[in-house]
Amino acid sequence: MLDESLLDDPEALARADRRALLRGAAEAGARVRTAVRHTTEAGVSELKPDGRPRAVLIAGPGMAATGVAELLGTLAGASCPLTRLTPTGVAPAGGALRWELPGWAGPVDLLLIATPDGSEPGLELLIEQAYRRGSTVAAVAPGGSPLAEWVEGSHGLFVPMATAPYEQDEPLAASAPGVLWALLTPLLALLDRTGLVSAPPEALQKVADRLDRVAERCGPAIAAYSNPAKTLAVELAEALPVIWTEGTSAGPAGRRFTAALAELAGRPALTAELPEALASHSVLLAGALAAGADPDDFFRDRVEEAQALHARVVLLRDRPIGGISAAPAARELALGHDTAISELEPEEGGELETLAELIAITDFAAVYLALASGA
Repeated sequence: MLDESLLDDPEALARADRRALLRGAAEAGARVRTAVRHTTEAGVSELKPDGRPRAVLIAGPGMAATGVAELLGTLAGASCPLTRLTPTGVAPAGGALRWELPGWAGPVDLLLIATPDGSEPGLELLIEQAYRRGSTVAAVAPGGSPLAEWVEGSHGLFVPMATAPYEQDEPLAASAPGVLWALLTPLLALLDRTGLVSAPPEALQKVADRLDRVAERCGPAIAAYSNPAKTLAVELAEALPVIWTEGTSAGPAGRRFTAALAELAGRPALTAELPEALASHSVLLAGALAAGADPDDFFRDRVEEAQALHARVVLLRDRPIGGISAAPAARELALGHDTAISELEPEEGGELETLAELIAITDFAAVYLALASGA
């Protein structure tokens, strides 16, 4: 059950936030600025690459690397193949993951490593493999971690991850709000230098400013009735989130929201992109999860019964591909099955800014849902 009274009590939220998730969400803009500074100090802004890489490979553990890889792939588009390397087995250390370079990887390819840990033995083996093949290696991980030595030993580029003092004592959740921007920002700056994405310093500054504005709108001191993140958390409290996305930037934001709900709040969710979602989820909304579905006697006593789980559509919208929106059809399908629908659409801005806004609001919502439900 969701404790709605907790949402409008900033002091109680602070006490419940043992993992500093709200603080991480509120400081996302500052995290971007710190990451930009670390990137500059590492010499990324002075790089003069000799052409583009043939392919970009990205490796790292769990949702941290998955989210970064998906966002970079979305922003790079068709300019260069970007492939996430998934673990293929275990490294010699007990329980450690192992990654392998594709057989074709060589001197004209770029290997990116993103990890909030930096001590994975499998990544050391991957870096050694890349060094033998002549591939360029760049990594973002906590400063002082073993990974820093491994990358420097392979003559690669290492950028210290932007971390806060309160994050030093406990392992960071891969879907924690601060982790994404600390890992993503340096890699955006690096790929901007290679010409694969457009993320100059002024664009990253706009991202930080947009994240600050979201924090002002969605912070713990803002009442639920005017706070879009708290409102969304309440709407999803007793529902199965069915996340539909429209627009290039909204797709990865929706998948990250699904991951954050699972990891931070312990809540399952489904996601799909419009217009495909209309076909793939139509039977789901017509079944037992529809709000109007109740095959038993309408007049029976339900006082002692647990509340039934029903679907709630969350529509994340950005600029629709081709300018034709499937949102009206999505609303018609949901409401036609008595399924409630929540909508989020960012303010106008560049692709990075709108993506940042969708991620930030849904990050706040996942954190509020986690705290108010005792996760």
